[in-house]
Amino acid sequence: QVQLVESGGGLVQPGGSLRLSCTASGRTFSGYAMGWFRQAPGKEREFVAVTRWSGGRTYYADYTDSVKGRFTISRDSVKNTVYLQMNSLKPEDTAVYYCAAADKRGVVITTPGDFASWGQGTQVTVSS
Repeated sequence: QVQLVESGGGLVQPGGSLRLSCTASGRTFSGYAMGWFRQAPGKEREFVAVTRWSGGRTYYADYTDSVKGRFTISRDSVKNTVYLQMNSLKPEDTAVYYCAAADKRGVVITTPGDFASWGQGTQVTVSS
């Protein structure tokens, strides 16, 4: 059974940085895509970034005022951990951030329904 545990959230001032971690267990993830999503109060869960566990290809959300250029997704296969480095944080980045795993090919996997396993989420609050 896949288990995903996020950590690293917290309160940060605008312009600051945080690094989220997602430790995965329960199976071999070599054929998986690992993604980060976020959900702000009253809003739908939205895609942030995704990476292939093998090879490390990445894809980022590309909507208006998105995270591209500010956030970086990466993985450490030895530690079975996926990271989301978040820089130049803005108040609108405030949300619960979720890690998710998808047993699918390709890297452009952005729909929550494509991810079968989810972590419990970690709160990120950007405020002065």
